[in-house]
Amino acid sequence: MYLSLIFLPLLSSLLAGFFGRFLGFRGACLVTTISVFTSFVMSCIAFYEVALSGSLCYVKVSSWFVSEMFDSSWGFYFDTLTVVMLVVVTSVSTLVHLYSISYMSGDPHLPRFMSYLSIFTFFMLTLVTADNFLQMFFGWEGVGLASYLLINFWFTRLQASKASIKAMLVNRVGDFGLSLGIMAIFSVFKSVDFLSVFSCAPHFASTRFIFCNMECGLLNVICILLFIGAVGKSAQLGLHTWLPDAMEGPTPVSALIHAATMVTAGVFLIARCSPLFEYAPTALMVVTFVGGMTCFFAATTGVLQNDLKRVIAYSTCSQLGYMVFALGISNYSVGVFHLMNHAFFKALLFLSAGSVIHALSDEQDMRKMGGVLQLLPFTYGMTLIGSLSLTGFPFLTGFYSKDSILELAFANYTITGNFAYWLGAICVLFTSYYSFRLLFLTFLSPTNLYKSSLKSTHDAPFVMALPLILLAFGSIFVGYLGKDMMIGLGTNFWGNALFVLPKNINLLESEYIPQTQKMVPLLFTLLGAFLAYLVNYSLYRESYYMKTTWIGRKLYYMLNKRWLFDKVYNDFIGQKNLDFGYRVSFKTLDKGCFEILGPYGIGFLFQNLTRYLSKLQSGMIYHYAVVMLLGVILLISIVGLWEFLEVFVDNRLYFIFLTTFIFYNYYYPEGI
Repeated sequence: MYLSLIFLPLLSSLLAGFFGRFLGFRGACLVTTISVFTSFVMSCIAFYEVALSGSLCYVKVSSWFVSEMFDSSWGFYFDTLTVVMLVVVTSVSTLVHLYSISYMSGDPHLPRFMSYLSIFTFFMLTLVTADNFLQMFFGWEGVGLASYLLINFWFTRLQASKASIKAMLVNRVGDFGLSLGIMAIFSVFKSVDFLSVFSCAPHFASTRFIFCNMECGLLNVICILLFIGAVGKSAQLGLHTWLPDAMEGPTPVSALIHAATMVTAGVFLIARCSPLFEYAPTALMVVTFVGGMTCFFAATTGVLQNDLKRVIAYSTCSQLGYMVFALGISNYSVGVFHLMNHAFFKALLFLSAGSVIHALSDEQDMRKMGGVLQLLPFTYGMTLIGSLSLTGFPFLTGFYSKDSILELAFANYTITGNFAYWLGAICVLFTSYYSFRLLFLTFLSPTNLYKSSLKSTHDAPFVMALPLILLAFGSIFVGYLGKDMMIGLGTNFWGNALFVLPKNINLLESEYIPQTQKMVPLLFTLLGAFLAYLVNYSLYRESYYMKTTWIGRKLYYMLNKRWLFDKVYNDFIGQKNLDFGYRVSFKTLDKGCFEILGPYGIGFLFQNLTRYLSKLQSGMIYHYAVVMLLGVILLISIVGLWEFLEVFVDNRLYFIFLTTFIFYNYYYPEGI
């Protein structure tokens, strides 16, 4: 069963991809959807056996690389962290498959699309079930490949091709850091197996070494390298630029990438490597700061985005910041709990946005929407539930994890904890604002739609509505049902899957922080909703005048253009590299030095060399005698004075002397 739940999506992907023309549209959809649903049922059984019954499962399939000390095998490790991720990935993937049947029904390449979705699911399952770093890296690269294929699904669109290449290149930067981290782990621990590495981590806790001419903690460097990989996949500040551009793919792709698969891989990596990070305090500090800054950056950027899907994309980036800084303050269980909760309401938001776009003839600009509440009441209800859960409205799914993260950050009583708490609390205000702004501009404000779009407007059909209903139930109840089990005081749900040093445990402390600090997120949520009502619905004329002032235009431009990260990267990194590639690499080296030393240069060299050698053949005996005498003297002097010359003279000086002598005689054969 445990192997079947992993390989069923692969089998269905191969069938739909290679035999889609024989299966037909319905056949490909049925094969892939039923296979992933079967994996979900098996994942639920595995969740009961492993997480609830405490029976861990380890399946070793075969050896993979065996070379002296390096031994890596195909093995699948099922602990509590793994089965939680399995349930999240397979459940969301099943609903996305079902939704895609109706959403993509008019596309002629539907079997290929369903094949890509299934292979995406397979690689994510491989990533979370791996028992060693190398096999995890295989799944890590696999989800990158699948995201490239899905973002570029409509390959005739230029923007889709550019977005997929951008996602691949930005992720290569993070993957380079992760690969260096895995190499460092093998160099130090002489193994890439999780259990072997984690059991030896305390032994290297105080080990230091010289890195870049600085003395650093060994585990700090390794964990920061691993975190660079997580920064790329989970779109943290610096390597986040690919995430909003991934919206160029079909909407079900966005739901799968942002809710359950690719962006959660980085969070899973840090949680899986908790035994290493716990002995690397500097790395944890870096994780906390980067997570807090990502949360703030993405929340402020989402405030002034006009594309419906981009607003939700930046909310994903912001929520990932919450997860990462929760991991940075050693609250791994709360970070993974928020990951699970976030998967349901974010998938609901994206699929609801897809329903809106589908109904309005593929219109994504919120400024050209409005007033569709009467036309799309069901979609509005689903979007409202997802938005309220995202903002952390009391007693919905997002409330239980987001408020826990902020309370634990405040109870950390360190600079990093306070930094993360206040940035996270401010981001609650921005999150509430852009969530309700989306509702007002899309559904409630006066309509800006074209009449041609209104003619064909329709609410979601049953096949698209069913996944939305199931995700809505998850967005309401999952947080309440899972809170005490996953992050309650004294729970042993996680077992040995997550490791926290006793000095870093502050779950009990968060229960006794001042009540005012617990109320801050709720107050900011209500304030953000009120501001969104004023700016986008009630006082929209005044807000327009405010935006057209000098300060308003500058602020609008900076936030709408994503803090100009893309411009800086394009001008100072991309353009500089292109200039180097053309002017230095191509013109100077390829067309210059290499051609002179290569095909053109060899003939030129031999012509001049033969001409020079012919001049030495003067026919005079005394010329030959002088050359022979000089050669013998030089040979005797080198042999006799070799030991003396080794001390005072570098051997390479002979080469310099010889080349100088030859060129001098070539250019000045008659003397100066």
